[in-house]
Amino acid sequence: MAVGERQVGNLPAGKTRMVGRRTELAEIGLLFAGAARLVTLTGVGGVGKTRLALEAAAGLQSRFRDGAWLVELSPLRRGGLLPHLIAEALPLADQTARPVIDVLADYLADRELLLVLDTCEHLTDACALTVQALARAAPGLRILATSRRTLNVPGEEVLTVEPLPIPETDDPAAAQADAVVLLGERAAEHVPGFKATDAGRAELIALGRRLEGLPLAIELAAARLGELPAKELTERLDDRFAVLGETDELVCGADPPWHQALRTAIGWSHQLCSPAERLLWARLSVFAGTFDAEAARQMCADAHLAAERITDLLAALVDKSILTWQPTGGGERYRMLDTLREYGADWLRRLGEEDELRRRHRDHYRALAHRADAGWMGPDQIAWYDRTVAEHANLRTALDFCLAEEDGHSALDMGGALWFFWLACGYLGEGRHYLDRALQRCPASGPVRSKGVWTGGVIAMGQGDSDAVARMAQEFRAGAEAAADPASLIAVAHLEGTHLLLCGEPAQVATVFDAVPYTQEHGGAYTGARFLAWMVRTYVHTSLGEFTEAAAAAAALRAECVKRGERWIRAFADYVQGLAELGLGRLDEAATHTRTALKGKAVLHDSIGIAMALDLLASVAAATGQGERAARLLGIGQRIWDTIGRSQAGLPDRLAAREACERQARKTAGDSGYEAAFRKGVEDSIDDGLAYALHQT
Repeated sequence: MAVGERQVGNLPAGKTRMVGRRTELAEIGLLFAGAARLVTLTGVGGVGKTRLALEAAAGLQSRFRDGAWLVELSPLRRGGLLPHLIAEALPLADQTARPVIDVLADYLADRELLLVLDTCEHLTDACALTVQALARAAPGLRILATSRRTLNVPGEEVLTVEPLPIPETDDPAAAQADAVVLLGERAAEHVPGFKATDAGRAELIALGRRLEGLPLAIELAAARLGELPAKELTERLDDRFAVLGETDELVCGADPPWHQALRTAIGWSHQLCSPAERLLWARLSVFAGTFDAEAARQMCADAHLAAERITDLLAALVDKSILTWQPTGGGERYRMLDTLREYGADWLRRLGEEDELRRRHRDHYRALAHRADAGWMGPDQIAWYDRTVAEHANLRTALDFCLAEEDGHSALDMGGALWFFWLACGYLGEGRHYLDRALQRCPASGPVRSKGVWTGGVIAMGQGDSDAVARMAQEFRAGAEAAADPASLIAVAHLEGTHLLLCGEPAQVATVFDAVPYTQEHGGAYTGARFLAWMVRTYVHTSLGEFTEAAAAAAALRAECVKRGERWIRAFADYVQGLAELGLGRLDEAATHTRTALKGKAVLHDSIGIAMALDLLASVAAATGQGERAARLLGIGQRIWDTIGRSQAGLPDRLAAREACERQARKTAGDSGYEAAFRKGVEDSIDDGLAYALHQT
């Protein structure tokens, strides 16, 4: 992207105005304008560290050529996946088997960007190691962290975030104190028509003083102003202070300790909730990230909490600011702030339900993984894509729980069912992280291990790790031959054929696939393997120069996908059809099919598929004498390949085709014309690049 073209990054749009913090914002700016590489915002829970960090990052974003990027760490329970989480936040979809920290270091080495690591306190050791490794590799990197504890990294600049200023007197000017202004604004959001009268301002000032300027405490109190006037609310809080040492003492291990006013406000809000609301609050604390109402019903309902009450209870917790309601394209979802989740988790432990709820969470998301696996190759594929991506943090948490409990069988069962998520949704590195550990913990042979081994081979295939594919294929074959199941034998052929393809042996690939009935429906656990095998066999026709056969095979595969309502493999069939038409010299047809493939891959954010389609469109443009268009398309594709880490998916014939396209485009456009157009493609945003590629010339 050209410098100054537009700001880049993934910072969320601000939903509410941040009150105060002008001094802190200026200080953060000055630190980064100087020599600071890492600035850590510390302070108690609920003091507003995240909101301040986001506001600061938004203001600083234009200073960084490559923007500001937010990494939310609260859903991550263990530090092993920290580099993966950072890579996911960045426009980086590396699909290789290299250590992710090395991939990140290479990606960031020549970039100038601000990385916001939010909520580090439970991962301080992992954050410290990662920050130091990335800082050494990337001189243009600056990091803004939020944490209740410092990271203890050499050169770390620490800024303690204090509560908002509160008035010391009751004069009229006190109403302009930041804490009182925030209280009034939030009250107006919760209470329609709320206005602070002259008499009411004094009560708001007293309430703001009692809450000691803590933003989260203010949010919770404001949500109650529809039920109680400010004066009565303040009196009740005074009573809570008097008995604080006797009730609701949290055992959170927070360092530094929670502020008394915040603890009081949360405990008071908890006390004013109904028993059912308190129970649901505690049970919802096992979710990571966001969740939907159906998951809450299935996991939290029992004889003590009727399922039909869950929807109303969720709405009540939203009204009380315990939950945040988030409308999304896939439906309504809910989120709980970390500080409130910790409070709920403590109560869940006190109730003796923590282990049971974590097992329910595991079972719910294992069942979800199996439903998604069964539905992936069908008309609901895009809906399953949206659903599993939205549930990513919960899927990860369930897998972590399995591995922490030495439940390798459940981890392998779940990880194997998520083959499509690791491969098609772009999480190969994370999938390998979990599958490797699950396979170690579940050595017993059987259907669960077989599916896990096949999934491990699929992941290795996506990473271009031919040796690992061969190992997985060898183990998988033994189980498949014993089962004598046609679907399993097709899955074996898929792994073995893919290994040969990666080794540049297309003729042998054809022999392997032609020995199994991959075009027939067999049902069972390997429907996806059948379509992957069909896809690879169709592609191999083009590697062998059999373009007429490739076109016929692609048409048959596409027809089967259309019949099922499937989109992911269908887009690949369109891509192979484009390759075949190019080989047959039918350039207009080649361009049409390839643009269709590109649209299909873009819907599912399939980076490899998008980049391959862009390269093919470049070859079509070069063949029609459009050298500069071909160069720009190659540049757009290169921008994506750079984030993937393995050009042309490691396929020898695609690498050769790209080199031939470049030579032809240079010959037509000239070196200077080629370089200028290629550079323009690299600098295009992804959206602009795709719009250019899809424009019919």
